[in-house]
Amino acid sequence: MSATPRLLVLSGTSGSGKTTVAQALLRDPRYARARTATTRPRRAGELDGVDYDFLTEDAFRSGLARGDFVEHAVVYGHLYGTPRANLASILESGRNCVLVVDVQGVENLRRQAIEAFTVFVTAPSAEELRRRLERRGQDDPETIERRLQAAAEEQQEAEGFDLVLVNDVVEAAVERLVARAGLDWAPQRAER
Repeated sequence: MSATPRLLVLSGTSGSGKTTVAQALLRDPRYARARTATTRPRRAGELDGVDYDFLTEDAFRSGLARGDFVEHAVVYGHLYGTPRANLASILESGRNCVLVVDVQGVENLRRQAIEAFTVFVTAPSAEELRRRLERRGQDDPETIERRLQAAAEEQQEAEGFDLVLVNDVVEAAVERLVARAGLDWAPQRAER
């Protein structure tokens, strides 16, 4: 692994599997995820302070005014952002920081000249992306269509990333990512 901890930024379309790739990376204790703050409602099973920092819109906007976020964006009508302190704490601990954001978030990081290895995660095909979105069972058909339309637009941003990662088989995709980023990855296996 690189001597200096790195910021790995995973982005991509809704349903591409960027969160799944992040979860695989996090099986190695040398990686930690930067938690995102959001104003969107919690989904079933999500925990405040674990999955996201769930904030009111007023609390989020106050944080923006104080400069508490390294990046933020409006996604599907809700505010999302990465608390500056969260990211710094992980890197200072000597671990690689994994940040999952949308393409707007990546652009915000670039504008601030934050050094990161950026990864655009994509599904193997448009048909597979549709299957993944439908299989998640989180969205109605109209929302799925909006997400697919947004995905086509977001895909155009892929060439500006350090790596375009086709998420076909998760373990293989992660191995390609860490090899390209010049890092090691040794996931801890669950005991049986």
